[in-house]
Amino acid sequence: MSDTTTQTITLDSPIERGAQTIDQVRVRKPKAGELRGTQLVNLLHMDVAALEIVLPRITIPTITRQDVGNLDPADLTQLAMAVTGFLLTKANREDFLPA
Repeated sequence: MSDTTTQTITLDSPIERGAQTIDQVRVRKPKAGELRGTQLVNLLHMDVAALEIVLPRITIPTITRQDVGNLDPADLTQLAMAVTGFLLTKANREDFLPA
């Protein structure tokens, strides 16, 4: 992962919103204020409730809490790994996440 402030995730099961289809989501590194209402340990454990709070704040296009709840588990895991990677130091991120 060369860019440490954003990561683009290609969804296995795109999000359908009316006529709009979202097949890629860019996740950006959150600021501390965007983590309010969650506990970092819950994000590190990839807790769905914590992800439902944080992902709408840091995704482009914005995915809603309802979108998060309807994600394919594989897509949720990809997004959760991106969020988790942003919470780690650079050295730890290289050990934790695949290149």
